[in-house]
Amino acid sequence: MIERYLEKVIGQRTGSGKAIVIFGARQVGKTTLLKAIFGNNEALWLNGDEEEVRIAFENMSAASFAAVIAGRKILVIDEAQRITDIGLKLKLLQDNYGHKIQIVATGSSSFDLANKVNEPLTGRKWEYRMYPLSFAEMVANHGLVEERANLENRLLYGYYPDVVMHPESARERLNQLVSDNLYKDILSLDGINKPTKLEKLLQALAFQIGSQVSINELSNLVDLDNRTVEKYLSLLEQSLVIFRLPSFSRNLRHELSASNKYYFYDVGVRNAVIDDFRTMGLRQDIGHLFENFIIAELQKSLEKRRQYFWRTSQQQEVDYLMESDGEIMALEVKWNDKRAARLPKTFVENYKPSEVNYVNRENYHEILLKYQTKV
Repeated sequence: MIERYLEKVIGQRTGSGKAIVIFGARQVGKTTLLKAIFGNNEALWLNGDEEEVRIAFENMSAASFAAVIAGRKILVIDEAQRITDIGLKLKLLQDNYGHKIQIVATGSSSFDLANKVNEPLTGRKWEYRMYPLSFAEMVANHGLVEERANLENRLLYGYYPDVVMHPESARERLNQLVSDNLYKDILSLDGINKPTKLEKLLQALAFQIGSQVSINELSNLVDLDNRTVEKYLSLLEQSLVIFRLPSFSRNLRHELSASNKYYFYDVGVRNAVIDDFRTMGLRQDIGHLFENFIIAELQKSLEKRRQYFWRTSQQQEVDYLMESDGEIMALEVKWNDKRAARLPKTFVENYKPSEVNYVNRENYHEILLKYQTKV
């Protein structure tokens, strides 16, 4: 098994007196992770996908659960978003038994579970997001040389654990992931009744990675009103399929504001959405695909920091910015290492970045290991 970064973090939080809540898309490895940490006889496993578990929680009281968890040190509730009023029930368990047992809950539908647990569990939980495998996790598993040799394969098929572990059937597994699981939680919500529109929206985003996204343009492409498009984008973000990179602006002349780019957390999913698994030499989109890969890897590690892109109406641009403690790290991404990269003079003079990185396919590992191993 490939060791995940969260394994050590969650291990350190175990026994702290707070519940542990893990959000993540389906098949990113949440259950596998918890079995690696808590896979012993002291843990009680309950799965919210099972009807009998949901029924058991319907009329739950603190007293009724006393016998269920007797003698256990760990309670794991997998796919907890499937349980009605899960936030209140986790609060009840935590308040009554949190001093005796470690309560752990996972949810594949972060927008659903998060909305249900944040208020009831305020001050009572540690909360984490789990993503597909990262570059640094793969390097730790089998070494830098081998992982660098796999770059083109990662750009095609991404980092979902099941795909990585079965490279011989990577395309089939990705297509199954997209068709069977990608929309499952979103489409279960009331009001999401147009799955073909959702798929078309994702396809439009897949063709626009690295570019500013216009809500009006998306609305016309998928034949939905602007409000519905924005709702679908928000749900796709919250379900950890895509993420948004907003524009950075301090009101300089010609500087764009209130603009967004969207990227996929996993480039394999992006390629599956548009059914394009051509090799690097045949692709027109290799530059944008590589940009998505690099920025998604940084997003996995720097999710709690402010991240942006920068562009002016005169087409001056910086691919990626990360702001922390008043300092700015700027990054330019180029697939072709022979193309000279430099930051626009206007940006440098006005914002004076404390760190500048020019990333290409020859040196990309340096920036990823720097940030993925220090957070």
